Amino acid sequence: MSKERWYHTWYRWFMAMTLRLDEQETEALRRRAELEGRSMQDVARQAVRDYVERTSKRELLDRVLDRELPRYAEALERLGQ
Repeated sequence: MSKERWYHTWYRWFMAMTLRLDEQETEALRRRAELEGRSMQDVARQAVRDYVERTSKRELLDRVLDRELPRYAEALERLGQ
């Protein structure tokens, strides 16, 4: 791998991002961080991890339901009567 290509690969995977918050969001994040005795960065990063985990689980459940519910539609309809 060329030095230039290695740098671009590294940059894409390890470069920090800038998150721009409005004043209310910044103040809410600051208060939460102070209450927890953590940095604003730690609180924001945890929020991102929680969001990704929660939405990933929801998407997985939706896919399973989309695949499995049609098999049981008739039985579920009869149970509902």
